[in-house]
Amino acid sequence: MANVTLASNLANDPRRFGRVALVHEWLVTYAGSEKVVEQILQLFPQADLYSVVDFFPESQRGVLGGRHATTSFIQHLPRARKSFRSYLPLMPLAIEQFDLSSYDLVISSSHAVAKGVLTGPHQVHVSYVHSPIRYAWDLQHQYLSEAGLQRGAKSWIARALLHYMRIWDQRTAHGVDAYVANSAFVGRRIRKAYGSDATVIYPPVNVERFELCEQHQDFYLIASRMVPYKRIPLIVEAFAAMPSRRLVVIGDGVDFARVKACATPNVTILGYQPDDVLVDYMQRARAFVVAAEEDFGISVVEAQACGTPVIALGRGGSREIVVDSPDPERGTGLFFAEQSVASIVDAVERFERQPPLKAEVCRRNAMRFSEERFKHEFLAVVERAMDAEKGFTEVPAVARRWHSA
Repeated sequence: MANVTLASNLANDPRRFGRVALVHEWLVTYAGSEKVVEQILQLFPQADLYSVVDFFPESQRGVLGGRHATTSFIQHLPRARKSFRSYLPLMPLAIEQFDLSSYDLVISSSHAVAKGVLTGPHQVHVSYVHSPIRYAWDLQHQYLSEAGLQRGAKSWIARALLHYMRIWDQRTAHGVDAYVANSAFVGRRIRKAYGSDATVIYPPVNVERFELCEQHQDFYLIASRMVPYKRIPLIVEAFAAMPSRRLVVIGDGVDFARVKACATPNVTILGYQPDDVLVDYMQRARAFVVAAEEDFGISVVEAQACGTPVIALGRGGSREIVVDSPDPERGTGLFFAEQSVASIVDAVERFERQPPLKAEVCRRNAMRFSEERFKHEFLAVVERAMDAEKGFTEVPAVARRWHSA
């Protein structure tokens, strides 16, 4: 804790970092990327905040230090509050309109366009990348399929817009001085999309707020937004094929009707639940089930912080969070290979056959992802970037002698 307090004091020293701007895509809900913003603002409390739109709930604005972001013209367009994502083609233009020329350090929290802000050679730009624009890069075909845009005129318009987004995204990649990836999985995406290496710093998770529970009940749990890539209906279908296994589903979203249609008597669908209810179920569950290819997976960490093992798809960020081992002294869960009913069923049955995994081992693994660790590692990257900029812009001694001669 002492290291983090010292780090915060250093970050708040204007002589060390000068004026600081923090740029985030959009401020609408308090989710994973906003938790990163919260921690960066705690680390740099003097920072000014910028966002394409800011519709953040006033009741939760304390996590932003009470700030209201400087916003773009999209904030004032028709139906922006409910449909701001439909203005994605305008967001590259919007993000470039922020005048950040007076700042010494610019930090972007980016999963779409934030890293594209304009900075000059005298400024340092550190970008924390949650992911390159998924729907414009490796997941384009998946998103077009889920949106029903595989054929026809609308499909070609969408493909042209995504092509434009890729060109813009790759071109603006050169304006970043230091990339930070939220997982090694995303780091590989950054390398493929931008041709740059990234330092991996896992997102901050408030693991301390979860209590260890060693007495788990006889039900499995999935808690997630019900959007297509999360594959919640697939998990429900798998448990429908295992009538002796109970599943509790918490969450809401566009796939809610599909999830409800798949449910059988052994599946309980609770819909959206407040945080205290979610944590209670997470602590009591036999295991937490995840079928999405996650960039990281904060809920996977939170489940383990409760002492709850995780059954997850063996791709993406989950591979960096879950220890797949039947050894109770090491293991915190297990992986399944495919997004299929058969693969999930096989994983659950393997989990039932192996020795019980220890709650304290799961929690110890989760402690690797604390907020304190995030602050310490992120500040170290910023300091290195600032030192590198000073070394680059400082006139070498030989050159000074030549000019003075």
